[in-house]
Amino acid sequence: MSNNAMIQISNLKKAFGDHVVLKDISIQIEKGSVVAMIGPSGSGKSTLLRCLNLLTVPDFGAVRIGERHFEFDGKKSHLPKDKELAGFRARTGMVFQHFNLFPHMTALENVMEGMVTVQRVPKAQARERAMALLQKVGLAERADMYPQKLSGGQKQRIAIARALAMQPDVMLFDEATSALDPELVGEVLNVIRGLAADGMTMILVTHEIAFAREVADQVVFMRDGVVVEAGPPSQVIDNPQQAATQAFLARFNG
Repeated sequence: MSNNAMIQISNLKKAFGDHVVLKDISIQIEKGSVVAMIGPSGSGKSTLLRCLNLLTVPDFGAVRIGERHFEFDGKKSHLPKDKELAGFRARTGMVFQHFNLFPHMTALENVMEGMVTVQRVPKAQARERAMALLQKVGLAERADMYPQKLSGGQKQRIAIARALAMQPDVMLFDEATSALDPELVGEVLNVIRGLAADGMTMILVTHEIAFAREVADQVVFMRDGVVVEAGPPSQVIDNPQQAATQAFLARFNG
């Protein structure tokens, strides 16, 4: 394993009842790299992200993110205590399809909340950092607006700022643009593009194939709970070797 690996997934398995969702997944992701996960719905991509964030507990295998290492053998008792788990999740930022913003809080308060309640950052300092992050995602002028007054793209950019506020080691995006109207997708992709340029380690579950080709260092094609093919975009997207990858991508190439 490379000493520079930020994320190490080893022999990860997950089943829900009789339905096996992840079948012995092993992936290594270098620090500062962007990995795009593509594949048909139901292939296990979102479950894999949730296992990395420990929102879903793997059945077997191991996960290492930065210095934190977790092994699983079917017993939930291996999970860390609540405080350590909250800290780990904060350092492993996750952005979902749906924004999950607090409706009773302004954009600024949504971004501040985790810093104040989880990290115990003083409010004045949290406010300053939150405003800087809203500026970063292009929404400083919307700081005092409530979610119901914002577009889907704006809500998703605030969700990204909220995750970044916890100063994560990695960012996980679970189809962050799939719930957006087409004309709003670009503004969210621009923020992700900026994070890639800043050197943030990221995993993107996405159906935006052209975007994956542009920003990803590595593309992973999953189907039926296994990694079918992985490699640089020039290989997996432009010259796929496996028939399943070819068939999937043919839908996007007309």
